[in-house]
Amino acid sequence: MKQLSGIDATFLYLETEQTPMHVAGLTLYDLPKGFKGSFHKHFTKFFKTRVHLIPIFGMKLAKAAFELDHPGWVDAGELDFDYHIQSAKLPKPGTRKQLEDMVAELHAVRLDRTKPLWQFTIIEGLEGRQAALYSKVHHAAVDGGAGMVITQALYDLSETPREVKPAEPKEPVRVPTQPERAILTMNDIVSNVVRQQITMLENVPKMMSQVTNLLAPLLSGKVGLPQLLAPRTPFNVTVGAKRSYAARSIPLPEVKAIAKAQGAKLNDVVMAITSGAVRRYLMEKQELPDAALVAFVPISMREMGNTDINNQVFGMNVPLATNYGDPIKRLKKIQLESGASKMMAGGVKDAAPSDFTIIGAPTLLPGLMQLYGMTKLADVIPQVVNMCISNNMGPPFPLYCAGAKVTALYPVSIATHGVGLNVTVQSYLNHLDFGITCDYKAVPDVDHLADLLVDSFEELSTAVAKSQSAAE
Repeated sequence: MKQLSGIDATFLYLETEQTPMHVAGLTLYDLPKGFKGSFHKHFTKFFKTRVHLIPIFGMKLAKAAFELDHPGWVDAGELDFDYHIQSAKLPKPGTRKQLEDMVAELHAVRLDRTKPLWQFTIIEGLEGRQAALYSKVHHAAVDGGAGMVITQALYDLSETPREVKPAEPKEPVRVPTQPERAILTMNDIVSNVVRQQITMLENVPKMMSQVTNLLAPLLSGKVGLPQLLAPRTPFNVTVGAKRSYAARSIPLPEVKAIAKAQGAKLNDVVMAITSGAVRRYLMEKQELPDAALVAFVPISMREMGNTDINNQVFGMNVPLATNYGDPIKRLKKIQLESGASKMMAGGVKDAAPSDFTIIGAPTLLPGLMQLYGMTKLADVIPQVVNMCISNNMGPPFPLYCAGAKVTALYPVSIATHGVGLNVTVQSYLNHLDFGITCDYKAVPDVDHLADLLVDSFEELSTAVAKSQSAAE
């Protein structure tokens, strides 16, 4: 049994009926020329020859004895493809809005923990001879970087699928008896505790150095005191079990042109576009706070070439300058805040623990999460962030799956208590694909927010073009 790290297991402990902890994608396909019949059956036959390329898809969770420590991954045996690859069909006319609503419903359903923690749904009946794949995997197994391993296994560079070496026969594995598991688990717990205490002691000098690095920019005046709390917004509530979802695309070359013209990073422009949309959305509802909204922005700790299927992520909090009306001033302020946040985060991320052992965590931590939701504390306590914004780099070349051309790669992410809005972006070919995942009560009109996102991009693009013309 390969035990989960503390950070991987945390995504299991945070999960409740109201807060599923899987990440997902919505992939759109142009059906192969002349294709007839069921794309679900066609895809299932295709994927059965490739599922072994994703080792985590053949693993399931096994509890530690007495649930004293984190669970682990064990061989799942023969896969139940009737569960793992589902079929759905949109009613006519098969519009994009119908597709997004179906994805919202699918995304609200938790994965079965007695099986490997992944499930695909092939959605047919889209207008324009298209099909879609909604693919969800538990966050305990993957982050954005690890998800690229799945992409590499699933997709090809031409309409003709590449030859894949068949899976090698597995040797039968003897399942330990309960007494054996108990002994092994106690040994693991003791060794984990001892190992992590030693690691903590060894890291004390490093942590002190990191604290010094963290304070240095503040004391030197290079950065100002960070915004410690986020203002109250409709997004910061106890979430329910229902989700809302919308997807939009904007042209990548124009976003890059904005970044180049303003001396900003692509991620700064993504945050500025999102900020403009959220600002307008809250203004229309007369609920825009005076203070700037704050976003949690994940930072990958994955080294180049690392393909481990686990979570290697840190993060930073970035004020979004929603109190600035001018789009260019908003971008400049975000650029400044992002740089300061990245400087501070970079000073401590290496010392941040990626593993931990708490005796009884599989029972204690889910109980605390349930209590947090039941008491609705997120509705009243101050929050550190208002929303999550994540940006992932995707392939700049066309992909194919089972002979079908991929036309879009929209992310579908997580909403949780206190943070009911998540905007995740994936680049593909010459566009940025935005996936907006929300708690339904927090954002019931997510399609309007998505339209405002496109408007925000156009507003920023126009402002930058006018600024350049004035400077010439």
